[in-house]
Amino acid sequence: MREGATVAGHRLTGRTRRSEVGTWADAVSPDGRPSGALLFDPPAVATAGARERLVATVGADLRLQSGGPIGLLPVIDLVAARDEVWLITTRATPSVAGLMAAGRLDPGGAATVLLETAQALLAVHAAGAAHGALHAGTVVIGEDGSALLAERGLLRALRGEYASAEQDVAAWAALAGALAADCRDGHAATALRRASAAAAHGLAAARDTLLAERGAFPGMGREGLAHAAQGLSAPAFSASPAFPEPSTVAAAGSSGGEAVTLLDLPDATEGSGNVMMRFGPGVPTETTAAQIWRAGQTSAAVTATHTGRPAPRRRRRRSTAWAGTLLLAILIAAAILWLRQTPAAPLAVTDVDVKAPSKTVRCDGTADFVGIVTTNGEAGTIRYRWLRSDGRKPVEGEQQVSSGNTSVDLPLHWNVTGSGTFKGTATLRILSPTTSGKPIQDKASFAYKC
Repeated sequence: MREGATVAGHRLTGRTRRSEVGTWADAVSPDGRPSGALLFDPPAVATAGARERLVATVGADLRLQSGGPIGLLPVIDLVAARDEVWLITTRATPSVAGLMAAGRLDPGGAATVLLETAQALLAVHAAGAAHGALHAGTVVIGEDGSALLAERGLLRALRGEYASAEQDVAAWAALAGALAADCRDGHAATALRRASAAAAHGLAAARDTLLAERGAFPGMGREGLAHAAQGLSAPAFSASPAFPEPSTVAAAGSSGGEAVTLLDLPDATEGSGNVMMRFGPGVPTETTAAQIWRAGQTSAAVTATHTGRPAPRRRRRRSTAWAGTLLLAILIAAAILWLRQTPAAPLAVTDVDVKAPSKTVRCDGTADFVGIVTTNGEAGTIRYRWLRSDGRKPVEGEQQVSSGNTSVDLPLHWNVTGSGTFKGTATLRILSPTTSGKPIQDKASFAYKC
C-alpha cells in the first residue's frame, strides 16, 4: 500500500495507526475533506459468518446515524476488494490514546471525553445496541472537539460475541480510571476517580458526578479539546508497513484490487437496514454478491491511482466474445441452481422472556432488564419496543439476527434516583416478525428503596 492509492475514491495519505480489528489510515475524501479508512485484518474477515455479522453491524450504525448525531464516528461506506475489507468513515484521528501519549490531554479535555462518551453510550444503549470494545483507542476527536465512539460493535461482531451494555459501563469506568491516572492535577484526578466509582450505579450517575465536579476542570469543553487535537497526526507510514503490500489496492486498470460497496446505502440511510451482501442458509452459493466478494470485481469499482503503470491492453474481440459466452452459460447454470433450491424460511420469534433484577435496587441505582427472545434460527431483523410503567417514552429499536442464532438478548437499563420506595415494571413487546403475525410480549418488575 502506497501513499496516493485510493479506496472507494478516498486517497490514502500513508499515515496509519493499529487497532484491535485492523489498521486505520488517514485519507482524503473525493471532495477534499479528511476521512479515515480501516483495513480489517484478513483472518478476521476470512469466514462468511464474520462478513455477514460485520455488514449487519455497520448497517446498524447507519440506522443509528439516520436519526441525527448520536456520538458515533460517522460511517461512509463498507467496501471489499478480493479478500480485503475496508470501512470508510470521517476522519478517525486523533484518538484519545494518541492525545494521552503525546501529553496533550489536560483535565478539562479528559472530563469532556468522559462526558461525551457517557452520553453517547446512553443513547446507543437506549437504541438496544452496545459498543463492546470501549477504550482510549476507540474514542476519537472530531474537528469540532467532539468525542466520538469508533469501531462500535466491530470486534464483537468479528468474533461472533455479544456486546452488552454492562461491558460498556465497566469499560467506561476503566477509561475514567486511566484518565485519572494520567492526570497531573490532584483535584481533577480525584474527581475523575469519583466518576469512575459512580459508574457502578450507571452511566447517568457517573455523568452527573462529573457535572457536579465542573469546578475541578477549568478547561472543560469542546474548544479546548479541539485545540489539543490540532496538529496531532497518526504515526507516519514506516518502512515496515502495517498494510499488506501486494494486493491491498491494485494499480490503475488492474482488476485485481477493484472494490465494491457491501451496503445498500440509500436504503440504509433511510433506516431500512437492507444490505447488498448476504450469506448463510437459503442463499445460493453462486449469487452475484458472493462472486463480487470473492473476486472483488464490478463495473463500478474503485482502484488505486497515481502509480504510473500503463493500462493493460484491450483483449481481442474474439476472446471477449468467448468470455461473454462462457459468462452467459455460468449465469444460466446459476439461475437453474437458484430455482432448484428451496428458499429459506423467514425469521420468526417464537417466545419472549423478560428477566428483572432479583435484588432490591438501592439509592440512585440502575435496574438491568434483559429480554430473552427465542427465534427459529433464521436471519432477519427483530422490531421491538420497551415500555416502562413510569410513563416514560417507549424505547423502540431493531436488532439484526444472523442465521443459526436461536436466542437473542435485548437489554434495558432503568435508572432510578431520589428517596422513597418504588415498584417498576418493564414490558418487552416484539412487534415483528412473530409466528402468529401479531405482537407478543412479556414483562417483569423490580423494587426500589432509598
